[in-house]
Amino acid sequence: MDAIFEATLQVLSSDGLIRLNTTRVARRAGVSVGTLYQYFPNKQALLYAVLERHLAKLTAAVERACNESRQCSVETTAETVVRAYLQTQLAHAEISPALYRIALELDAREMIERAVQQSSSVIAATLSNSSGVRLEDPGLSAHTLTAALYGTVPAFCHRVLSPENGIEAEKQLTIMFRSYLTAHQGYTEQDRR
Repeated sequence: MDAIFEATLQVLSSDGLIRLNTTRVARRAGVSVGTLYQYFPNKQALLYAVLERHLAKLTAAVERACNESRQCSVETTAETVVRAYLQTQLAHAEISPALYRIALELDAREMIERAVQQSSSVIAATLSNSSGVRLEDPGLSAHTLTAALYGTVPAFCHRVLSPENGIEAEKQLTIMFRSYLTAHQGYTEQDRR
């Protein structure tokens, strides 16, 4: 399976989404097309699995970042989560545009929503335990931040990001997260009125 997934990423990178087919992937993976079809009945199933695996890596990165920043300040949490998410997203920067198109082509909203919910839950738990701050609704704050992260990053991954742009994106997203969390510290019901 790992060989098939890696081969799919390689074919996406070298040939692009339009030219990707099961024959090319099987050849690159060193398996027969019949073997590939035992796991994935068609190209769409293969692409769905690649996207699902990518989202699992993103949620795992967010979870590791949250575990690393438990009991830290919200600023540290914001920085750690943004960095982990972007490093994972940009680890295969050359195929990010293809992954973005796969998500649109497969109408993967439910799959993406599951990843967002999973990340949001972990971020909420971390924000609830952050030092020196009390957010009125850590769950809502986490959902807002996660939606921004999962929504913003793919929007600018429709093209390959240079390393310099990846660094700038990390800075901008960290500022956005920190600003949001800082603005919501001590935010009370009275402030809403």
